[in-house]
Amino acid sequence: MFVRDLLQHKGSGVWTIGPEATVYCALEMMAEKDVGALVVVENERVIGMFTERDYARKVILKGKASRNTTVGDLMTREVVFVGPADKVEQCMALMTNRHQRHLPVMEQGKLVGLVSIGDVVKNIIRHQEFTIQELERYITGA
Repeated sequence: MFVRDLLQHKGSGVWTIGPEATVYCALEMMAEKDVGALVVVENERVIGMFTERDYARKVILKGKASRNTTVGDLMTREVVFVGPADKVEQCMALMTNRHQRHLPVMEQGKLVGLVSIGDVVKNIIRHQEFTIQELERYITGA
């Protein structure tokens, strides 16, 4: 299965935020949208990621205030991307090796989606359920 298939199933909506926004504003958006990460965009260009993990490790543990700190101060700047033609297995490997839970999907320099570890796990479960059903049909002759 390819990333494009995953996006077709889950949708290609991506929530973004600018680097000048406060961390508090980012947390409000994440809570409202029920997401664990936002893609940080400036001038239509992806420049980072802001995640719940960034908040926990870079605000709370360092004694910073979320209302006075900007997303740009805390975002993860080294962003690993995937493309629609990449395989879901590649996403799993990247997520595992780089300890990242979210991968922006880029096509021709444009942000077209976001794949989370939850999306990948749901895809694996769906595929396994299908395989089990097919094996049951084969065994029972249905």
